[in-house]
Amino acid sequence: MSHDGTEEGIREHVEISIRFRDMIEHRIARLEADAANDEAEVQRLVSSDHIRRQMCLVSAQRQEALRMRRFLEHSTTRIVISPGSSE
Repeated sequence: MSHDGTEEGIREHVEISIRFRDMIEHRIARLEADAANDEAEVQRLVSSDHIRRQMCLVSAQRQEALRMRRFLEHSTTRIVISPGSSE
């Protein structure tokens, strides 16, 4: 599996647990909320360098959220069947 950040690296099928999927979904939501809040803060900034750094942060947060979404799109959730269940 490629780890260079290209689409090629996420085409491989991955099976993940429900708990791991939930963790990633919460992380995505947090990244997106943080990006929105950080972008709103730009209105208060005066320094063009500070604005540039803030927007780089926003961009990185959104890129990471997108990377995680793509990972979830290319994965399935493992279903655990307890021993002794009727299935």
